[in-house]
Amino acid sequence: MRIHHLNCGTLCPASARFVVGSGGLFERARMVCHCLLIESSQGLVLVDTGLGTRDLQDAKGRLGQRFLTRNAPRLDPAETALAQVERLGFKREDVRHIVPTHLDLDHVGGLVDFPEAQVHVFGDEHAAAMVPPGPKEKFGYKPVQWAHGPKWSRYAVDGERWFGFEAVRVIPGLDAEVLLVPLVGHTAGHCGVAVKGPGGWVLHAGDAYFNHREVDPVAPRSPWGTALFQRLKSVDNAARLANQERLRGLVRTHGAEVTVFSAHCAVEFDRHAKGPVA
Repeated sequence: MRIHHLNCGTLCPASARFVVGSGGLFERARMVCHCLLIESSQGLVLVDTGLGTRDLQDAKGRLGQRFLTRNAPRLDPAETALAQVERLGFKREDVRHIVPTHLDLDHVGGLVDFPEAQVHVFGDEHAAAMVPPGPKEKFGYKPVQWAHGPKWSRYAVDGERWFGFEAVRVIPGLDAEVLLVPLVGHTAGHCGVAVKGPGGWVLHAGDAYFNHREVDPVAPRSPWGTALFQRLKSVDNAARLANQERLRGLVRTHGAEVTVFSAHCAVEFDRHAKGPVA
């Protein structure tokens, strides 16, 4: 089994100093859409999909002008999950499973590129995304992203514990353990995705936090712009903050056993992007 770290969409919002805490005030920031591609005995598994090919073909229609203005995505066809899967020598049909952390547009834009894949999602997240969007969700959920009719598999927490967190096991029969770990707050059913690979556990924490400094177990801090965005975007900010504290505790007490990273921090992505973990 191998785990590949993929950037499936570079985002370049204004003011690096404001957004990521380093760089110039008038310099564009660099953020990523950090996805995982797992080579397993049951085919390929994607954790998040980032921006897809159709997002690049109709960016305004599928992503929305506000997202484009705020994030200035690079919209590079070579960064799509499909292009990277094919560069690794696979076909789109080889992607058998997709496990999104949540259903915001920058995490599921590539669903349509893998129409035969089973999509494993926390039931609360699916329910929230399928209702007409409210004011806090209207720039996150885009029904056009699942208009093709994905093969959903919905889950509820079943009592399993994972380093003190509730969790639910998905995709029986894999040689890799893949768990949904509820980390609600950013959205109603936001989850981390834990994967046990040959080098131990990794936890893709999605949008539970945005910057590596936020889970520093000694001196956590968040860039001003990122802190403001998270507070305004969260459907339950108190839950989000509580789960960030739990993630810091995980890093503090089990950092040697679990590697934690988020969806958009380029610093974390660069640490893992040297090649597959085999």
